[in-house]
Amino acid sequence: MAPISGCAARCRCKAWWRRAAPTCARAGREGPYDLLALSLGAMVAVQWQASYPDEVARCVLLNTSMRPFSRFYQRLRWQNYPAIVRQLVLGGARRQEQLALRLTSAVHGRDTRDSELLKRWVDFHNEFPVSRLNALRQLAAAARFHAPQRGQGGAPLLVLAGARDGLVDPLCSQRLAQAWGADYRVHPEAGHDLPLDDGPWVAQQVAQWLATAEKKPRTSRG
Repeated sequence: MAPISGCAARCRCKAWWRRAAPTCARAGREGPYDLLALSLGAMVAVQWQASYPDEVARCVLLNTSMRPFSRFYQRLRWQNYPAIVRQLVLGGARRQEQLALRLTSAVHGRDTRDSELLKRWVDFHNEFPVSRLNALRQLAAAARFHAPQRGQGGAPLLVLAGARDGLVDPLCSQRLAQAWGADYRVHPEAGHDLPLDDGPWVAQQVAQWLATAEKKPRTSRG
């Protein structure tokens, strides 16, 4: 599956997906594509599928949220607002990655002071820095995004969520799945970054879903 783990720093959800298909093609992957997308990346995935349905075969959406299915304080838990604002004001690579790990991982985010994982994230941050302005742009893009209309015959969807997501209320994923009639599964112990907290569980759920989907008759997208 072609992973979309998030938008590029300057992305707008309704524009970035047009950059994804050429990127996949240059990597030697021809469509239609199976997409695995986390959080903001899942918004990109559903917009791509809605705009060019022949390019997307299936979508797996992880811990995402979209208007009009959830309220703003569920899409980004209000308890996190002070810490996010403080980070935007103060900056700092280590402080930023420490906050990100605390908000996104229920497994690794408890004590990050000297963890090897935090050190790797800080190294990534320094190699591929994201400015505070671009962080604000990503928050704004996520806040503005409105789910596209989903017609009959759309790409099959699997929605996965972590019950201990500290960033986004898992009810957002549940309501999205209910609204679109998608398969929905929840990890009882994982946080927002499902692949980080329990990658094998994600792989198992996707494999089971694909095996079940292969047994179902295909419907026309016309």
